[in-house]
Amino acid sequence: MSKTVYLNLAQTTEVHEKDVFLKDVAKLYCDDQAIANRCNALKIKTIRLDRKKRYVESVLDVIKKIQEMDSTIQINNVGEVDFIIDYQPPKPPNYAYQWAKTIFVCIVCFFGAAFAIMTFNNDVNVGDVFKEVYRLIMGTESDGFTIIELTYSIGLALGIIAFFNHFSRFKINTDPTPLEVEMRLYEDNINKTLIQNDGRKESGIDVT
Repeated sequence: MSKTVYLNLAQTTEVHEKDVFLKDVAKLYCDDQAIANRCNALKIKTIRLDRKKRYVESVLDVIKKIQEMDSTIQINNVGEVDFIIDYQPPKPPNYAYQWAKTIFVCIVCFFGAAFAIMTFNNDVNVGDVFKEVYRLIMGTESDGFTIIELTYSIGLALGIIAFFNHFSRFKINTDPTPLEVEMRLYEDNINKTLIQNDGRKESGIDVT
């Protein structure tokens, strides 16, 4: 059988144990299942500190450890060159804190969105526009609460649901929501910054 190992490292992996094995941070394939099992069981890092921390590692160090285990193995990297190990110490879940944090975020988002909508409507004088449209169509003055305001409010809510593609646990289609896209972009930028900062510090070039 072939001794070629195809290595696919994830950009970032969250771990909860101090001993980090290759199977924890990568997927690999080899025709020889025995070699694949040995590689999966290879320890690539031991975390010393008992606190949350992200460690930037290189695929070159992984290849070196595999070669030290068996110099006849050929390695073909099809994943990341630099990757991040995000160590999170194991701890019991704090449901009260999680619920409190979720409720706080919901309150901030609700009132923040309401304030943004109200300031926008006030800035462009939506109320005056509705009153003028109502007067032109109906021939009478608007009392400030008509079918126009009602349909506008309903349409605004439906538009928000359609745009964010998400309501409660249900999604309108299989596309990722705008929030998911933005969170993924934010996460990717964080990972790239960590990797770039680590390289700069090692070479003596650092913006800090």
